[in-house]
Amino acid sequence: MRVAIYARVSTKDKGQDTENQLHQLRAFAEQHGTIYKVFTDQESGGKADRTEFKALLLEAYQKQFDLVVFWRLDRFSREGALATLKYLKELKDHGVNYKSFTEPYLDSLGPFGDVIVSMLATIAAQDLIKISENTKAALAKKKAAGVKLGTPSKSQDQIEQIRRLKGGGMSSYAISKSMGISASTVAKYLVE
Repeated sequence: MRVAIYARVSTKDKGQDTENQLHQLRAFAEQHGTIYKVFTDQESGGKADRTEFKALLLEAYQKQFDLVVFWRLDRFSREGALATLKYLKELKDHGVNYKSFTEPYLDSLGPFGDVIVSMLATIAAQDLIKISENTKAALAKKKAAGVKLGTPSKSQDQIEQIRRLKGGGMSSYAISKSMGISASTVAKYLVE
């Protein structure tokens, strides 16, 4: 049996690494056959537009492998019950089975498989909503504390000051340091 591996982490910059999943997934896959290919994404599972995820689905539809293994359902998709069920059903329709390493009951099950997948996908989607709500709450707290959020707004006075300093012979870098803004912002304001 040809086995594909899919691993995903949400971000590259918070110490997350797909190798944490792949170490055990490789051994798990070898228990079921020969490893066909490893697909890894480093982006949110809340959207289907993931490069390796799309490649995995395409190669599944082309019948390049017989089984896909993943760490946990929320590593496969966090798009919600309907989208996740659709992906798993499409895999099955193309003759590709699936197995979750940490959820042994999620194993191309018969009539109860859709119920379990639906519950887990809903929980995964709810977790994504919680993450979003926590982020919004943190931003609201910062805003209430007087922290300006978003891209700093440019004022006409600031642009004129940048142009005066540049006209006085200062470098864009020196202007950026003296005004506490980036050199690219200085360059942008000088072009306008």
